[in-house]
Amino acid sequence: MTARLIGLLRERGQSVATAESLTGGMVCAELTSVAGASAVVKGGLVVYATELKAGLAGVDPELLAEHGAVYPDVAAQLAVGARRRCHATWGLGLTGVAGPAAQDGVPPGTVYIGLAGPAGVSVTELSLTGSRDDVRAASVRAALDLLRDALLAEPAVPEGADLSPRHRSQEAD
Repeated sequence: MTARLIGLLRERGQSVATAESLTGGMVCAELTSVAGASAVVKGGLVVYATELKAGLAGVDPELLAEHGAVYPDVAAQLAVGARRRCHATWGLGLTGVAGPAAQDGVPPGTVYIGLAGPAGVSVTELSLTGSRDDVRAASVRAALDLLRDALLAEPAVPEGADLSPRHRSQEAD
């Protein structure tokens, strides 16, 4: 599946970057596991510590102070930050709680994945079960699936397209 995703990006002349918290770079590692990925993977930001979400990815510090690191708008801003800071067509931002314990009152398995692209920003909420490793692995798969689905659904748009959010979708709690 990852090779097909890299192929889709290559066919469209588009690129991707990541800003990852709970997955610690696993999405970028999976993307770069494919030979030739360097043509389309711009890079990744591992922003495990909350202060790095603001400092490296550009997440609003007031948003982090008010809502914490595990919040839908944080995932959206991580995705936009990855896209902008790495000059990519697409940005993926992941934040959540892998477990085993809750974080700031957020239960393990709660994950938000932001996807920023030419048509705007969307956020998907996941409620995952299983071990810490299970939650992280499922988060990686979900992020790659979201990017693939977006590539298949949207017409090719040239690099440098408008980065402003136009829509936001989120699964019900």
